[in-house]
Order: sequence, then C-alpha cells, then structure tokens
Amino acid sequence: MKTNAVSLRLFHIEDTQRLSELANNEKIARNLRNGFPHPYSVADAEKYISQCQTQQPTMNFAIEYQGEYVGNIGLVQGTDVYCKSAEIGYFIGEPYWNKGIASQAVQLLTKYGFETLELIRIYTGVFEYNRASKKVLEKCGFTREAIFRKSI
Repeated sequence: MKTNAVSLRLFHIEDTQRLSELANNEKIARNLRNGFPHPYSVADAEKYISQCQTQQPTMNFAIEYQGEYVGNIGLVQGTDVYCKSAEIGYFIGEPYWNKGIASQAVQLLTKYGFETLELIRIYTGVFEYNRASKKVLEKCGFTREAIFRKSI
C-alpha cells in the first residue's frame, strides 16, 4: 500500500531500534492509550514487532516516508456483533510531523480496512487537545459523531 511518498508495510526486526527511538516521546505517549508504554524501550519495540509479525490478517503496519520508517498505524477489529468495525490508531515520530504523512497513512489503511478486511465502519477517539489528529481525520473524511464528556 503506497502513495508517492508514504507506504505501509509489514514490520521488520530491523525496525526495533528506530521504533524505540521514535516512540520514546512523551508528546506521543500522552496522545495514545495507557497500553502504549512510556518510556518506550527496545524491549517494548521487540515485543510489539513480534506480535505484529504473527497477526492474521495483518492489522498493524510500519509507516515509511520516502523509504524511511517514521511511525505505526493499525486497526483493532471489534468482536462479536462489532466484528465489521475497527478502531484506527497511529503515531508519527515527531521529526516527521506536519508533512501530511499521517493523512496519507490513514487513507491507505482505511482503504485496506474497507476493501481487504471488508469492514463497514472504521472509527477512533481523539483527545480534545489533539487538534493535529482531528485535522488528519477530517481531511480523510472521518466525521465527528460525539463528544464523550467526563469519560477520561
């Protein structure tokens, strides 16, 4: 899956060091769920990449920008009656912010979710202060449906 500058690919063990470097950033961690460790160690990266390499179907991908690993993107598919829905999540390493990478990656993964995984709904939650992520999602055609007051 790729555009001119951005591609989504499977993780390689060689991504371990770079993943730990990019992910070990409080600005990233505070915008993700509690399951995302901070600080983010090499061992955390090894564990994550190992889990991703065994997924069937593949739900998590490395994001490359101009041939360089710059972040992660993935889907968490629902279960039971929600099996045709999935939550999208992503992060881009801080040196690569404001380059349109996240928008291109979200578009690619959304297409994969609908066309390959045959999902009917892809959604996510965004912290109120994360304007950049809101902008990415709006640019990709996502629509705000609700504000969950006092939920976090």
